[in-house]
Amino acid sequence: MRESVRERAEEVLRRLAGEHARLREDQWRAIEALVVDRRRVLCVQRTGWGKSAVYFVATALLRERGEPAGPPTAGEHNGPGEHGGHGPTVIVSPLLALMRNQVEAAGRAGIRARTINSANLDEWDGITAEIHAGAVDVLLISPERLNNPDFRDTVLPKLAATTGLLVVDEAHCVSDWGHDFRPDYRRLRTFLANLPTRTPVLATTATANARVTTDVAEQLGTTSHDPDDVLVLRGSLDRESLRLGVVDLPSPAHRLGWLADHLDRLPGSGIVYTLTVAAAGETADFLRSRGYPVAAYTGQAEDADRRAAEQDLLDNKIKALVATSALGMGFDKPDLGFVVHLGAPPSPIAYYQQVGRAGRAVAHAEVLLLPGVEDAAIWRYFASLAFPPEDRVRTVLAALRADRPTSTQALEPVVDLRRARLEMMLKVLDVDGAVRRVRGGWLATGEPWAYDEARLRRVAQARAVEQQAMREYATTPGCRLRYLRERLDDDTATDCGRCDRCAGPLFDDAVSDPALAAAQAFLGRPGAVVPPKKLWPTGLDAVGVPLKGRIPAGEQALAGRAVGRLSDLGWGGRLRALLDPATLDAPVPDDVAAAVVEVLRDWAHGDDPWPRRPVGVVAVGSRRRPRLVGSLAERIAAVGRLPLLGQVHPTDPAAPAADPTAVQAGPAAGPAGPAAGPAGPAAGPAGPAAGPAGAGAGDGPRGNSAQRVRALHDAFTVPADLADALAGLAGPVLLVDDLVDSGWTMAIVARLLRRHGAPDVLPLALAIAG
Repeated sequence: MRESVRERAEEVLRRLAGEHARLREDQWRAIEALVVDRRRVLCVQRTGWGKSAVYFVATALLRERGEPAGPPTAGEHNGPGEHGGHGPTVIVSPLLALMRNQVEAAGRAGIRARTINSANLDEWDGITAEIHAGAVDVLLISPERLNNPDFRDTVLPKLAATTGLLVVDEAHCVSDWGHDFRPDYRRLRTFLANLPTRTPVLATTATANARVTTDVAEQLGTTSHDPDDVLVLRGSLDRESLRLGVVDLPSPAHRLGWLADHLDRLPGSGIVYTLTVAAAGETADFLRSRGYPVAAYTGQAEDADRRAAEQDLLDNKIKALVATSALGMGFDKPDLGFVVHLGAPPSPIAYYQQVGRAGRAVAHAEVLLLPGVEDAAIWRYFASLAFPPEDRVRTVLAALRADRPTSTQALEPVVDLRRARLEMMLKVLDVDGAVRRVRGGWLATGEPWAYDEARLRRVAQARAVEQQAMREYATTPGCRLRYLRERLDDDTATDCGRCDRCAGPLFDDAVSDPALAAAQAFLGRPGAVVPPKKLWPTGLDAVGVPLKGRIPAGEQALAGRAVGRLSDLGWGGRLRALLDPATLDAPVPDDVAAAVVEVLRDWAHGDDPWPRRPVGVVAVGSRRRPRLVGSLAERIAAVGRLPLLGQVHPTDPAAPAADPTAVQAGPAAGPAGPAAGPAGPAAGPAGPAAGPAGAGAGDGPRGNSAQRVRALHDAFTVPADLADALAGLAGPVLLVDDLVDSGWTMAIVARLLRRHGAPDVLPLALAIAG
């Protein structure tokens, strides 16, 4: 019987992958365990090994066999049938891009696949009807669907009862030891518990070390949680087509110049990964200016734009996508010729996962890392997105009720956490049973909950070890691929014979003078827009702040300007050093002052000029950097021949700063999706949702808008002499500060100035924390 099953499996594979396709031995072992033995299987296999073939072939065979999910009873027929009561395969898949690829692949094999996700809400009812009619072979859902109240309460119970095969794709996301932990994946434990006996389960990943493998196997286990109940198939992580190398360059300008010199030498089309949204945009703009057809791909882009960019790369219409980790798991272009990283990811596991996009169906692909000195600061920023400290968690739990849901927006004024981090925390608490998501928000369950500080500390320590491993990868004297494989606990790792350490470097660190000069000029251009605030945060009345709705037009600031963002490749490093808490307060340096003058000149005469020339300068009184901000205002007034009208004073100059300015380099948005879990960020369909670099409240990145407005609402006063000067003005004032973090300091102070008679306010800062 097993021989006939294998023969049929080979037939389905050929239909899926071509006449010459043959099952690998571990592919057959997985299919056999799922179809014949009805076991739970964990496949830890390299990218391109064919994990999707396992679940598509298994789906076809299970649907043909038509067996019910539970054990056959006397008289039941287990032979072929159209559907035979056997339910669909459910694939939990983390990315919309991955879902699209998998639906197309299923269709090639004659498998009817559908997906339920946030992008096709209007199709849900029809797809649900198809499922009940037995017309769907494969249903792909995102992990977030598992705890959508409507889906969880109305669709999921029936789905779990009829599922023929459960597939957990990118299963390392289940483990908070993995590089991409997501709380929603933990909801799978409930799904697993509700599956009928003997329902086969397959989990797949290419990026799991021994610790992650053991953790995932335990969570996949039966009610005994015995990992021995799970068949673990772990293969070699060698990638024979990949040639790895590192090019060490001294500055962002050198890295961009090098890329401009060498991009046309890289084979085919590929991906250039950056660590931040800002870097992705700057790199794409620069490469286009050098004549390369490239596109930027980040979590901040619209879904339609991301899909178009993916298709352009698939069709080889562009040389490269310049992407954050938003383009990560699941993007499938078999002939991808290269992957270049401008900056190192924070772990060998994440790096291996991203470089695995290349060389699936080509003999040779180039993989190059161009590390930067700023990488460690960006890693620190991501680390600051870890699970919040216990006092903040307890504050949220105390604010929730058991009889009436509280929305995430209503919780923001209660606790100083940005929304993405707050939502992540609530998801973890939901999985732990302390809260429950319902229509309208969150309920307290009343169940006891313990803060596992020891585990969080162990996870943080593991992250630090991974970061050190990435530093060592860049400098290792030995084989680079062997180093990565050993960090992923591949006990078959040997020297690859292909990397720059084994075979010598194919690319040197030379940068042509024209390319370097162009990069330096490009990155040296100062100027970034400070968008104005137009709406007050919700829920301010709950904390005694009488503000809500739209900010009146007569109290708003206009769009402002800054020299740059802290995450910029060009001015970012200079501004981070200037605004670092360890830097002594001093007058504004000449090079920075010159950049401010250039920004003002472009603002006056560029493509998007200010509506009217300012008639005076006002400084935001700074507790942390009074000399820097004061001297900046004086220099601007002198150069522009404008009166220095004065300063808006802090209400309590001795108090801690209401909008702290502890500077960290970090991404403007994060891979993945929201930053999630005790271990740090996760990259979802929209990419990393990590907020911008910059000031934080307390232990990490800045808090949410409601908390910022609450702290700043009464934090400044307009002295009498400044009020008198404002009352007679005939034009806008320049409002000068060092750092725009949340943006609410500028908004609150601008409101004060306008209420005292300023016709308009033009914010001007040295840096934007993003």
